Amino acid sequence: MSKLINLISMGAGEVAPEDIKAYQQIGGFEALKKAMSMSPAQIVEEVKAAKLLGRGGAAFPLGIKWEHLLHIEGEPKYIVCNADEGEPGTFKDRFVLRQVPLRLFEGIAIAGYVFNSPKAYIYLRGEYRDLKEKLLSIIDKAKSAGFLGKNILGSNYSLEIEIISGAGAYICGENSALLNSTEGKVGRPRIKPPHLAEVGLFQMPTLVNNVESLAAIPEILLLGGQRYLELGHPDSGGSKLISLAGHCLQRGIYEIPLGRLTLRDIIFDPELGGGIADGKKLKFFHLGGQSGAIGHPDQLDTVYSYTDLRAAGLSVGSGAVVVMDESVSILEYLKAVNEFFIHESCGKCVPCREGNRQIHKILDRLLIPGAATRTDLATLRRLIDTMTAASFCGLGQTAAVAISTAWKHFKSEFEANVVDGPEHYKLAVG
Repeated sequence: MSKLINLISMGAGEVAPEDIKAYQQIGGFEALKKAMSMSPAQIVEEVKAAKLLGRGGAAFPLGIKWEHLLHIEGEPKYIVCNADEGEPGTFKDRFVLRQVPLRLFEGIAIAGYVFNSPKAYIYLRGEYRDLKEKLLSIIDKAKSAGFLGKNILGSNYSLEIEIISGAGAYICGENSALLNSTEGKVGRPRIKPPHLAEVGLFQMPTLVNNVESLAAIPEILLLGGQRYLELGHPDSGGSKLISLAGHCLQRGIYEIPLGRLTLRDIIFDPELGGGIADGKKLKFFHLGGQSGAIGHPDQLDTVYSYTDLRAAGLSVGSGAVVVMDESVSILEYLKAVNEFFIHESCGKCVPCREGNRQIHKILDRLLIPGAATRTDLATLRRLIDTMTAASFCGLGQTAAVAISTAWKHFKSEFEANVVDGPEHYKLAVG
């Protein structure tokens, strides 16, 4: 029996992404038809029953977010799809955009109907700009078939979808920075509150959801929220698209039921990762993107669910699973992660901007025999604590998660080149 599941990925590789009729033959747009026979409150109740957690990384319950927005006064309400997939090791949203875009558009149309939104925006990652024209063409075909645009399915409801191309800034994956960028402003995070549901795009109530989150909505309505929940974990229903990369044999996108597989299954099962390449041993894995936790082989039997991973000090995050073998230096890897955050920090706040730079200097010294002291290790811990507590947004707050969690499992590598006193540092650097 297959360990994989076909909800979002149904038809991928078999149905042409732009083929409206073929998509209908596998149940496409049936959920939209059903939605338009229901009240917005009924649809929200199904999403709540499904316990769908946001698939972009924050894992906030979609049903609660939708219910909150439903009761906020003010029109128009906008739908914004976060397709700014900038997390290294993550490519599951690209899979949806390339292989099953009609499922995403159907999910957006259902969300639009719930909030009577006249317009939806897809904020497309700058590096995915090659997809823009094809997506616009598919949107036009869906409009011609009556599933988007004016008077959807003969109703009084109309929805236009606009695609905005980002410029390649990782920070714009943060929802408020994304909205600023969509408005033509500098892509920097906003102060919250007010929350985006209340004062979002163009200062109007706004729903911001990830690509995968919106693509899950049609199946929730077709199956019913309770049945969707039962396919996954009791605390987080349905499936999760994971991006498997690194030193495993079979890299790629896999759709798995939440709560049914372990990390060992994901990395070693012949139907998924297939084990470590070149006969080498697993050294560590990095979950949820660069801002996620580093995991150790001792944690391989942890069940892949939001609840179980959190209890183990890990996280689902964006769904990335980066596998590293025994040939990789943990310090070199962490230095590369840190360089990514230095490059992508917007520079708005001191803890993130300067903290990352100082961490980089310490990591550099830790790689040179005799160049770092135990004082450097203490400073590293203090910098991590300060960044986590005082950074303005999630980028700075999570930039050192990989270092912090790697310290728990690979402390000996951090200490390998360290000497006891500052006089040794002076000798080492001449």
